[in-house]
Amino acid sequence: MASSHSSSPVPQGSSSDVFFKKEVDPTKHIRPVQSLPDVCPKEPTVTDQHRWTIYHSKVNLPAALNDPRLAKRESDFFTKTWGLDFVDTEVIPSFYLPQISKEHFTVYQQEISQREKIHERCKNICPPKDTFDRTLLHTHDKSRTDLEQVPKIFMKPDFALDDSLTFNSVLPWSHFNTAGGKGNRDAASSKLLQEKLSHYLDIVEVNIAHQISLRSEAFFHAMTSQHELQDYLKKTSQAVKMLRDKIAQIDKVMCEGSLHILRLALTRNNCVKVYNKLKLMATVHQTQPTVQVLLSTSEFVGALDLIATTQEVLQQELQGIHSFRHLGSQLCELEKLIDKMMIAEFSTYSHSDLNRPLEDDCQILEEERLVSLVFGLLKQRKLNFLEIYSEEMIITAKNIIKQCVINKVSQIEEIDTDVVMKLADQMRMLNFPQWFDLLKEIFSKFTIFLQRVKATLNIIHSVVLSVLDKNRRTRELEEISQQKNATKDNSLDTEVAYLIHEGMFISDAFSENELTPIAIDTTSQRNASPNSEPCSSDSVSEPECTTDSSSSKEQTSSSATPGGVDIMINEDMKLTDLELEKLANNIQELLYSASDICHDRAVKFLMSRAKDGFLEKLNSTEFITLSRLMETFILDTEQICGRKSMSLLGALQSQANKFVNRFHEERKTKLSLLLDNERWKQADVPAEFQDLVDSISDGKIALPEKKSGATEERKPAEVLIVEGQQYAVVGTVLLLIRIILEYCQCVDNIPSVTTDMLTRLSDLLKYFNSRSCQLVLGAGALQVVGLKTITTKNLALSSRCLQLIVHYIPVIRAHFEARLQPKQYSMLRHFDHITKDYHDHIAEISAKLVAIMDSLFDKLLSKYEVKAPVPSACFRNICKQMAKMHEAIFDLLPEEQTQMLFLRINASYKLHLKKQLSHLNVINDGGPQNGLVTADVAFYTGNLQALKGLKDLDLNMSEIWEQKR
Repeated sequence: MASSHSSSPVPQGSSSDVFFKKEVDPTKHIRPVQSLPDVCPKEPTVTDQHRWTIYHSKVNLPAALNDPRLAKRESDFFTKTWGLDFVDTEVIPSFYLPQISKEHFTVYQQEISQREKIHERCKNICPPKDTFDRTLLHTHDKSRTDLEQVPKIFMKPDFALDDSLTFNSVLPWSHFNTAGGKGNRDAASSKLLQEKLSHYLDIVEVNIAHQISLRSEAFFHAMTSQHELQDYLKKTSQAVKMLRDKIAQIDKVMCEGSLHILRLALTRNNCVKVYNKLKLMATVHQTQPTVQVLLSTSEFVGALDLIATTQEVLQQELQGIHSFRHLGSQLCELEKLIDKMMIAEFSTYSHSDLNRPLEDDCQILEEERLVSLVFGLLKQRKLNFLEIYSEEMIITAKNIIKQCVINKVSQIEEIDTDVVMKLADQMRMLNFPQWFDLLKEIFSKFTIFLQRVKATLNIIHSVVLSVLDKNRRTRELEEISQQKNATKDNSLDTEVAYLIHEGMFISDAFSENELTPIAIDTTSQRNASPNSEPCSSDSVSEPECTTDSSSSKEQTSSSATPGGVDIMINEDMKLTDLELEKLANNIQELLYSASDICHDRAVKFLMSRAKDGFLEKLNSTEFITLSRLMETFILDTEQICGRKSMSLLGALQSQANKFVNRFHEERKTKLSLLLDNERWKQADVPAEFQDLVDSISDGKIALPEKKSGATEERKPAEVLIVEGQQYAVVGTVLLLIRIILEYCQCVDNIPSVTTDMLTRLSDLLKYFNSRSCQLVLGAGALQVVGLKTITTKNLALSSRCLQLIVHYIPVIRAHFEARLQPKQYSMLRHFDHITKDYHDHIAEISAKLVAIMDSLFDKLLSKYEVKAPVPSACFRNICKQMAKMHEAIFDLLPEEQTQMLFLRINASYKLHLKKQLSHLNVINDGGPQNGLVTADVAFYTGNLQALKGLKDLDLNMSEIWEQKR
């Protein structure tokens, strides 16, 4: 078989020397073509007997293809040597091998093109055998026919004898059944089955051998070229060895020293980095003890900053270090503990600050401690500390009232605390002066309390505003920095490229040099934090102490609170501007809430005292004093907190309304009693009432102060002099004037009741007008007081009293108008209605006086006869009654009113006389009757004009005669 293939064409040496042009010496001849070697391998020499070569492979191809351990035939031969567990994995490409493209084969294609032309020429000279002759076709058809004899089950790809169905179909068990004396036949069947299977195996092996024989030419050609390849490889190996020796010499002489220096520099830098990393690890290792020390001195902000810095270093610079794997979680738990400690510390501070003795000073308690606590709480977003302070304010306000009551009750010996157990009941046993002093003390304590709260909240507010201002300035700086960086990046994009040398980026070295100043700055800032140490005195190590991210987040700036406390504002406060502004508003609202709390507690204190009607029983002076104290407290709290609280003001208004109702009812009842007992006689005017009226004339509507001793020497006057006019009045009107002034003074003392007082005063004036009308004009005094009759003097005195009230109504109106809001001016119309009612009443009294004389004239003149003597008895009676009328009213009414009244009476007299003369047919004819009438009239005129104040009265008696027709 080997001889049959020995004559196959073999490529000549000239056709293969193209591969080794550079290695082959041109002076040497190409080795002649040798015969094909033996198929059997050569025996290994002594030198290489322990090296494994391809000749150690003793396994033939059928054995490799028929590996019994495989479930099916595999195409990968590696499982033969490495076992069934071999897994073909993807090989990661090497970073040190360049990427090969088509350009790398350009030179090779140019060199191989000549050899390819020679190969094509050789193929044309020696064409290959025609393998598709008839014999081969016949053989192929025969092999196919033989393979068809093999059952199809053996050709299936999932053929496996461990399958029971497959096994039974290949080896039927019926052939192995020896029962029933059929052993000989079964043995023959088994032998026949074995031969059949052997026959199938022979057919398959023959076909495999046939396929191998078809490709034998390629196998022998490969064996022929093997020796030449070995020679070429040997020469190539020698050339490579020489080249490596030369490269090694060049490397040793020219590169080794320089590279060693670079390696040493890189090693030194790495050592410095490791050293700084170890120092940083040592510093981080001391974090927990340092935090404990800071917490022992209540340095919560410093502890939180240290924890934040340590966590950042762990996440960025020390990430993956096994010894610190639990430190992050421990720091998180420690941070949660600090949160609880800060809340508890702030609660303790609030309690200490608000419950210290309330003295006149309003100094802030431990301002530095407060600032530190607030910054820590803001950093951790614990914004509920205002609620804690609010709750503490409520408790403190309760305690202030309780302590004041206890102190006051303990000073009163009349109160037995063993008998009266409840503090509220003990407080109700205080009289007004004692209770008023207690309330005054409570208001004083509340004022100091609010001042302290305001001072504390101002510090908190200033801290919040400083953080807000810092956030805004930081944002502005970041925007400016981003704009600069954007401009810088555009200019640097075209400058830096990655240059690789010994696995290191040269651009990284450049960036390190550029970042050195920034790193130094951030390193110094980190060293400024608690328990920080200098990284190294060596300038090389400074850039390695921090990272860019840590330097950007740990920058702080110094600020100062209004109290002069220097603070460090961390940029990472975790609060937005909206949250800070809302917190600042909440602080202001908390100050308002403090004022409301004090007012609410004061209202409850008032209501507890008012349960037994104590406040309603206060007299005017006491209530006004109480009202002024409450108004003063309301104004003080408004000045402190900037907003007026309405609860105490509402309680004051409610009590003021009750006071006004009682005040009005008392005075109305008093006026009613005075009117019911008034006999309508002129009363003497005490000096104090004259002083009262004089004070009103000066434009001051107020009750004058009582002067001891001075009023006793002055005697009462008969009339009341008001602005030069004399007013004869009854005692009720004098007291009414005083009551009116009390109303006006109450308005001055309690401005909130102005409208109610105006309404009540209007009601009082109307009541006086209507009741006096009932008693005098309506003759109610006859039954109430027991007067025998209502005289003209009573009527005149009533009219004069009404005139006095009318005189003061404009003054009262102006007083109320000055104290009313413009929108309340419509209420002044009550005084206009009252003035009209009083004028109507006065007019009715004047008409009543005229009616009295009119009835008298009608009675007397109806009996008048014109006869002697002269003057007649009728005219003497008329003159007598006119004199009585004049005597009754002249001292009561002004002269002008007296003249007007007598003119009206005279008109009535003339009317009745004219009527009687007409009845008697007496005319003005100059006769005897005319003379008698003229004499009587002259007598009447003379007597009337002789009365005081009526001398110049124009009587015009000519109207008594009828006109001649």
